[in-house]
Amino acid sequence: MAEENEQMEVQPPANKVSSAKNPLLTILVVANTAVMVAVAYFQFMSHQKLAETPSISDVVKAEMKKITGEDGEIQITGEAQVDDGKLFPLDGFTANLAQGDGPRRFVRLNTVLKFSKESNEEEFKRRKAQIRDSVITTLNGKRPEDLLSVQGKNFLKEEIKAAINAFLVDGHVIDVFYVSFQIN
Repeated sequence: MAEENEQMEVQPPANKVSSAKNPLLTILVVANTAVMVAVAYFQFMSHQKLAETPSISDVVKAEMKKITGEDGEIQITGEAQVDDGKLFPLDGFTANLAQGDGPRRFVRLNTVLKFSKESNEEEFKRRKAQIRDSVITTLNGKRPEDLLSVQGKNFLKEEIKAAINAFLVDGHVIDVFYVSFQIN
């Protein structure tokens, strides 16, 4: 009986496979390592690419250096010359929006109008009340849902341009820029 116990202890079980003889496990470990190295490489390259792009503050600083004179002070006037037009800032607007389902809502808006080169600044000053009235009237006809999307804001720009161009004699509005846009 002692001999039988010794023989059983010496012989390994037949159904147990050792890890050294299993090539599938080795292949999976190598493949997993290769995939992890590839992912790490692509993340590193993506990080390097993002680090090379200028940040918003860098772009703003570069533009501010272009605007400032040699004395370092920014010179802003009521009318700024642009390559293909003149910029005229408007005072801020606060207007009620059209009543929809829910509470009353309003919009606060600051805009800058870009007029054609042949526009007359005197006409702009004379018609400033008409311009403000047309913008407020256009805003009063809008619902908050109309203005929340980018397409709605772009459509509002086109409506404002058309409303103002309807009564201008010298020149016309080329574009409308939002300086601030808030819906409450």
